[in-house]
Amino acid sequence: MGSRGRVADRNLLARRAAVVQWRFSRLDGAVRALMWSGLSGFLFVVLNTVMRGLSITLGTHETQCLRYVMGLVVMLPLVARSGLRSYWPKNVVGQFTRGGVHTLGLLLWFAAVPFITVADITAIGFTTPIFIMLGAVLVFKEPMRWQRWLAAAIGFGGVLLVVAPQLTGGGGYYTLVMLASSPVFAASFLMTKALTRYERPEVIVLWQSISVALLSLPFALTHWVWPSASQWLLYLLCGLLGSSAHYCLTRSYAAADISATQSVKFLDLVWAALVGWLAFGDTPPNSTLIGGVVICASTVWIARREARGRAPA
Repeated sequence: MGSRGRVADRNLLARRAAVVQWRFSRLDGAVRALMWSGLSGFLFVVLNTVMRGLSITLGTHETQCLRYVMGLVVMLPLVARSGLRSYWPKNVVGQFTRGGVHTLGLLLWFAAVPFITVADITAIGFTTPIFIMLGAVLVFKEPMRWQRWLAAAIGFGGVLLVVAPQLTGGGGYYTLVMLASSPVFAASFLMTKALTRYERPEVIVLWQSISVALLSLPFALTHWVWPSASQWLLYLLCGLLGSSAHYCLTRSYAAADISATQSVKFLDLVWAALVGWLAFGDTPPNSTLIGGVVICASTVWIARREARGRAPA
């Protein structure tokens, strides 16, 4: 009876999961893209929280390299099950080109992080969605409806409500280095959008791990410190979080226009405040709460507008 009960429970869970998947597939493509993008943002915030602690003890370049090495490790069982042929990309050069651009963005970002306040990093990082929206218009000729620009502007306004009281401007030269990483990351994400036209999301995620790990390895070896057993486990967690986050992000790019998903990226600030509160007991100030409400309101509004239909530009 015990084994039969467990089998019945598994069958019930499988049926419920199938129903949820069917209902999710019935949603408008833009709404699904926003949900995928929001989930990826939450995973990235948790990932960055873990990676920040590792980078302090082991160095930024080594942390960058091992995070993608472990991203490859967690995907190896999927490759073994389906076979390498099913994960071989249609455009290897395109995968490594995208990986090279993303590696450059990471190098710029990590070079500036030690010299800039968290508030300044947050404010500069949220310029990336703006560059992505501009690139979507210029490269993919996506229709930039006024609703998307308005949602992005409101979301960015919510970010400024949170970080403006803490901005210092004391980063000097490194502020420019950090700012330079934003259009580079935007180019990487636009290339991901282009790859989704003929590559499966899991293929893109796998080859990003391969390319970034290989290209980051020479920098990591310059100041290599062998991780402890507990640090290896944390890197494995980073690989799982990072691969999952990039998979969700790639699914969002495949589901709708990349410009339609950018306003939800400002939710990352809300996720960061939530993780800080849960993990470290950091009570968010009133400015964070007000900014979070503004960001959430803009996200819900653009989701409803996109779900009503695809009006001409």
